[in-house]
Amino acid sequence: MNSALDTAGPQAAAIGQLWWLMLWLCAAVFAAVMVFVGAAVWRRRRASVARTERRLGLAVGAGIVLSSLLLCGLLAASVMTDRTLSRLPLEGALQVRVIAHQWWWEVEYEDAQPARIFRTANELFVPVGRPVVVTLEADDVIHSFWVPSLHGKKDLIPGRTSTLEFRADQPGRYIGRCAEYCGLQHAFMAYDVVALAPDRYEQWAAHQRQPASDPQEATALRGRELFLTGSCMLCHAVQGTSAAGRHAPDLTHFATRAHIGAGRIANTREALAQWIEDPQRLKPGVNMPTHHLPADDLAALVAYLETLR
Repeated sequence: MNSALDTAGPQAAAIGQLWWLMLWLCAAVFAAVMVFVGAAVWRRRRASVARTERRLGLAVGAGIVLSSLLLCGLLAASVMTDRTLSRLPLEGALQVRVIAHQWWWEVEYEDAQPARIFRTANELFVPVGRPVVVTLEADDVIHSFWVPSLHGKKDLIPGRTSTLEFRADQPGRYIGRCAEYCGLQHAFMAYDVVALAPDRYEQWAAHQRQPASDPQEATALRGRELFLTGSCMLCHAVQGTSAAGRHAPDLTHFATRAHIGAGRIANTREALAQWIEDPQRLKPGVNMPTHHLPADDLAALVAYLETLR
């Protein structure tokens, strides 16, 4: 997982600066307290009760005043950081809608032209240097959207809509997690934020808007038939086919994704076969049922899914 101190955007940088300020200030206070405690133990001088009480009173008073000033300073720094987070210029921002499910992320790229809207799952691609406005929703329970290298945490609450704005200033793949316990597979509810150069992002988005290509090989053609005549199409969608389910990830370009099961396993032929055959063994509690398929049918279904690029 990316570190919150390995920043790649202005919001994460502001949060990182506040963290370092709090760390060094608290470390200095702790060191000062330890010095005074050590001095008191070392000296152990005899003194009159009245004189000792006066000194203790002055020391306590000074400590209260200094602590109050430091806390006020941290409060001011926190308010300034919060203002910095809300001042990101949003002109020309990319509009994305993210819906959290148990236990995966649905990503919808919005557009004024309905024909240009497309959906992915568990991966959020963004252009470097362009602000992104993410509209956050939860389908079932409370989740939390967190990409440490790009921004802080934001809760997704059922029945409520919230937004989060960020900008990635460096290309790369940044790991995000659900930061609010949301059930049995909370630990395996990850997603990737992939920042691409603007021209590469436009190429990626244009490809995502295209329907799935028709398979050419006989085994993959049989796999498509199995997909469209079985239970798969009841939950999944593949643009360009009759599969239009909305209860599970859109699979139109599934083969281009790095992982299966919201980061649970790598997207390889062997892992895909295991996932189709028995997803409950890999991720207990998921809504996808177990499929006991003949070996030939399983191989055909895997071959078809691998053509969805």
